[in-house]
Amino acid sequence: MVVVLIQYRLGLLGFLSTGDEHMSGNFGMLDQVEALRWIQQHIHNFGGNPDVVTIFGESAGGVSVSLLLLSPLSDGLFHHAIAESGTAGMDLLVSNNPLPVAQMVANMSGCSLESTQKIADCMRIVDVKTIEALGEDLTLKTSVNVDGHFLRKTVDELFRTHELLTVPFLTGINNDEGGWMLAGFFAPPNWTEGIDKEHLMNSLYLFFPNPEDAIIRELVLEEYIGTGEDRVKNRDGFTELLGDMIFNIPAIKTAIVHRDAGADVYLYEYQYPPQILKSRRPSFVGSDHGDEIFTVFGLCFTTTHVTLPEPCTEEEEQLSRKMMSYWSNFARTGSPNGDGLAHWPKYGTGEEYLSIDLKEQVAGQHLREKQFVFLTQTLPEKIRKEKIKRNEL
Repeated sequence: MVVVLIQYRLGLLGFLSTGDEHMSGNFGMLDQVEALRWIQQHIHNFGGNPDVVTIFGESAGGVSVSLLLLSPLSDGLFHHAIAESGTAGMDLLVSNNPLPVAQMVANMSGCSLESTQKIADCMRIVDVKTIEALGEDLTLKTSVNVDGHFLRKTVDELFRTHELLTVPFLTGINNDEGGWMLAGFFAPPNWTEGIDKEHLMNSLYLFFPNPEDAIIRELVLEEYIGTGEDRVKNRDGFTELLGDMIFNIPAIKTAIVHRDAGADVYLYEYQYPPQILKSRRPSFVGSDHGDEIFTVFGLCFTTTHVTLPEPCTEEEEQLSRKMMSYWSNFARTGSPNGDGLAHWPKYGTGEEYLSIDLKEQVAGQHLREKQFVFLTQTLPEKIRKEKIKRNEL
């Protein structure tokens, strides 16, 4: 197997857009398309097979994989796809109105805002160091946008009409995806001992900022933390909520769409946190965002460029061999299954998935069903009824 790593433009250089033909954006995604075209032309020189190409990414890389599956520019460039803990269903990462950010960047760069053409012409001659410096400002968030070229419609529209590449698709999540987000962005001092409900209510303004969203904030917290009197339950419930809203529910939505479009889909939930990380984390943290990379890439067996501070256990080495087998089998054949591995069922009408832990890998059904139903059906229906009630007043 030949592994190819690609570089593509990031941040403002990769995704700044005026939302029209003058600066269409998505340059980072177009870089990926060009890399895949290069692979088709040249991979045979490295012992690779251009007829069996698997794209593979985690987190933002998983989102890239998932978006490539929605672009007509990708057709014929790859044959299997793996998206770990990141999919196109993550609404926060796709913009339908990129112009305001482009205007702010142009203004800070000394460019005229008279027209989108003037913004684009001016930004093309701004020193790259200036653009990189502006990219450090987290308020200048750029993202993929509907450019009519790489992405011809919104993700929701493409999902609804099943306009996607129906290649075999492997995707999944870890069982504590929200842990790093809580610790890094939302946690108050001494958060490991518990969190007050008021702090969590204020944190939800990031996702539901409008005054009329108060009912949403209340309903969501009630579902995930109950009364809010138990500070430890608050901590754990909010961690779960972050994982569900940002990673888990979008992944399940994406799996459903690809299945219904006719693709072979394999869904997983990874549950094992590496031993070397356990001592650096609170004891209540499960398998956090990115933990599966440890076994997928076989870090237990590295002896040169990457060395671990302590050796893996024998069980970790066994799990890593199984993960590498699942992933490489899928890359070769479009199915993760093979000799010596627990059977991984396709994601069908029974919503089958594989639960992956240190000691066993077990097939299950209806991954996070209760939470999926609440966030995709119950909550929208309650919001709809609340709006009707308000309009009648």
